Amino acid sequence: MIFDILTLFPEMLRSPLEGSILGKARKEGLIEVNLINIRDYAEGKHRVTDDYPYGGGKGMIMKPEPIIKGVKLIKSVDPAAWVILMTPQGMPFKQEVAKRLAQLSHLVLICGRYEGVDERVRDFVNEEISIGDYVLTGGELAALVLIDVVSRLIPGVLGAEGAPDDDSFSQGLLEYPQYTRPKEYEGRRVPEVLLSGNHQAIERWRRKEALRRTWQRRPDLLAKAGLSEEDMEILAELKRSSKAD
Repeated sequence: MIFDILTLFPEMLRSPLEGSILGKARKEGLIEVNLINIRDYAEGKHRVTDDYPYGGGKGMIMKPEPIIKGVKLIKSVDPAAWVILMTPQGMPFKQEVAKRLAQLSHLVLICGRYEGVDERVRDFVNEEISIGDYVLTGGELAALVLIDVVSRLIPGVLGAEGAPDDDSFSQGLLEYPQYTRPKEYEGRRVPEVLLSGNHQAIERWRRKEALRRTWQRRPDLLAKAGLSEEDMEILAELKRSSKAD
């Protein structure tokens, strides 16, 4: 997977991309990340990349020429490159979106700044993505989030096959509780079922706890989680127990 990031501040991205799982994946050739400075495509002595908005208003707008030139150059080498504008006006970034993007081979991420980009840039974009209902100083942090989430879904990045399958949202539910050693800490014990060696019982417990946690924290997810009859029975039991308490 190739990630090309069009940004005014490539220095913001270097350190996070060199550490932890992303850094390892880059070294192993599982992902390639290219930081492209938008100023390199700006014209004039001062490489200006922003200007005042027509019609007046506060703030500055990113000029269309440098961004579009950068996109065109990338597309001239790989016409299949998928161009994404990181913007609070985009569609919400969710796990199913990440799964779709992980099937592609080349993503181009445009990091907006200031009051946004010239509207004509959108004519060269395949889709717009937002990581949440809030406004960041720029799209760089959002781009890092997208790269991290998508990269985890690329075979080999996490090492163990199927490692992301139990993550929160991967199957429509929040992840079940996890424990490690010691067995007891300050009077809090690991559930006995996890020590039993009974894999079937452990899987049942994990499913029940995933349903419990999702119902308690994100009940909105249950409507589209594709629950089985057994799941529905477990939820009904959880609700009855809650009322009894």
